Amino acid sequence: MTTAARTTATGQTTPLVRAAAAGAAPAAPDWPALVSAAATECTGVLARGAAQDWSRPAGDGDLEWSCRATLDHLALGLVAYTGLLIAQPSDRFVTLFASLDEQAPIPGCLEGIRIAATVLASTVRDAAPEARAWHPWGSSDAPGFAAMAVVELTVHTYDIARTLGLDWRPPDALAAPALARLFPEAPAPPEGPGAALLWCTGRATLPGLPRRTEWQWQGAVRPSG
Repeated sequence: MTTAARTTATGQTTPLVRAAAAGAAPAAPDWPALVSAAATECTGVLARGAAQDWSRPAGDGDLEWSCRATLDHLALGLVAYTGLLIAQPSDRFVTLFASLDEQAPIPGCLEGIRIAATVLASTVRDAAPEARAWHPWGSSDAPGFAAMAVVELTVHTYDIARTLGLDWRPPDALAAPALARLFPEAPAPPEGPGAALLWCTGRATLPGLPRRTEWQWQGAVRPSG
């Protein structure tokens, strides 16, 4: 999977992007940093639409959830991945669920997403290499749950951004490692990893590839990691 050069909000490229641009083999992903970067990127984008109507369906009608309910889904997922890594159940989901304050304004909800992502990033950083936990799409390890979080954050930010009229897609530097970890069958289109992630998750078409109507990632740990 090739990684197109893409700058961050500060105008600086990430180490992953710099390595790819130089033709060097990228280092192993820094998963805690990627989770934090995804949360910062995504909440920053969504803050631009905070004053809009978040009761509208996310994905411009493609999702059953409203934009506001999609944030609750994100909070639940991030906390659940944290709980799975801590409890490490082998055959079930964790019993802890988290949601955002129903009365909180959107900026407060985005703060909650950043908090949940920070707790997950810390848990991923502290997890033992042999840590494993159940997931319906394949029992996974810390990098796997971090990759799931990156996918959830970027894809659902895309869903909400579509409804709010924000021009945004998952940055290649976030999409590339998540694709490599969870979607080994992903194509490598000229449009870059961000476009490939949207295709893999049924959000978009690619040249010669119709939009997926069913999809799931492969969370199980593979020999290559």
